[in-house]
Amino acid sequence: MLRYALKKFLYGLAVMAGVVVVVFILFNILPGDPARMTMGQRSDVSSLEAVRKEFGLDKSKPVQFFLYLNDLSPIGFHENTAEAREKYHYVKLFSVGENVLALKLPYLRRSYQTKRDVTAILSETVPNTFILALTAIIFATIIGVFLGVLSAIHKDTWVDKAANSFAILGISAPSFFAGIIIAWLFGFVLSDYTGLNMSGSLYSYDPFKGEIMTWKNLWLPMLTLGLRPLAIIVQLTRSAMLDVLAQDYIRTARAKGLGRNAIIYKHALKNALNPVITAISGWFASLLAGSFFVEYIFGYNGLGRTTVNALEMSDFPVVMGSILFIALVFVIINILVDVLYAFVDPRVKLA
Repeated sequence: MLRYALKKFLYGLAVMAGVVVVVFILFNILPGDPARMTMGQRSDVSSLEAVRKEFGLDKSKPVQFFLYLNDLSPIGFHENTAEAREKYHYVKLFSVGENVLALKLPYLRRSYQTKRDVTAILSETVPNTFILALTAIIFATIIGVFLGVLSAIHKDTWVDKAANSFAILGISAPSFFAGIIIAWLFGFVLSDYTGLNMSGSLYSYDPFKGEIMTWKNLWLPMLTLGLRPLAIIVQLTRSAMLDVLAQDYIRTARAKGLGRNAIIYKHALKNALNPVITAISGWFASLLAGSFFVEYIFGYNGLGRTTVNALEMSDFPVVMGSILFIALVFVIINILVDVLYAFVDPRVKLA
């Protein structure tokens, strides 16, 4: 088991290394001068050169790439100065000439626009996106399993056809399209009845109470983000339930006189949830990444909206940091799921 987990961990490192290379190359061939974007179009030459030097943009691309890897690596070479210690928050291992080999957290650099650390920016927005993704997958799981079971036990009736039609509609509708329709319908047309707004973030400012959580602003983006996984879960649950209900032990349970609810919820549903759990584990990471346009449509202050705004302003460090974070989430979840499968199911080859 330990060897299997280590192998998956090394695969994850290889994937992250590939993502780092692709992200760096992609955002260094895009047109535009980050220094001029930071200082404005009317900046003088000396100011632009100072900004380029500050961000390391005056060096060749290979040197910039090496410095970027050095910043991202948990172990790197840095200057032995108070400024470097404050910037990287490193723990010195040993000296190498005038520099030190240090242990630190990955440094995602600073925003071109706000000059703030990208890590600080992400730490403010990631929790909001995590709450949105978590509530969306919980909503999708509860409603999806319920509709899937209902569809299976009422096979070929109007209930089954209605659930299948809803699932097909949910899969077919892109999130940005569904978000616009949901925002217009529930946040504008029916706003007097729903009490919901077309846009708004999880936190709002009250002049008397300060910053407060506005839970109603979570409903519409949660519904939009959870629509596609809900549709998938409905179909998976229906298919798995139909397979389980056709098994011999279910017929035996019926022959013994067990009640319908006991057969469905205590025996059939328990064994039908394996593919649903697999879908949930994969969809949660996808929701974190798929929240970009949903957050932008509803004005929800999360990782997606921050990344889209940064991309509009060519604030590449923020965009690169967001992409690396999403990639890291995918890698970690996939490793955990693979190891969990190997632990639970002995048929998985531990090699």
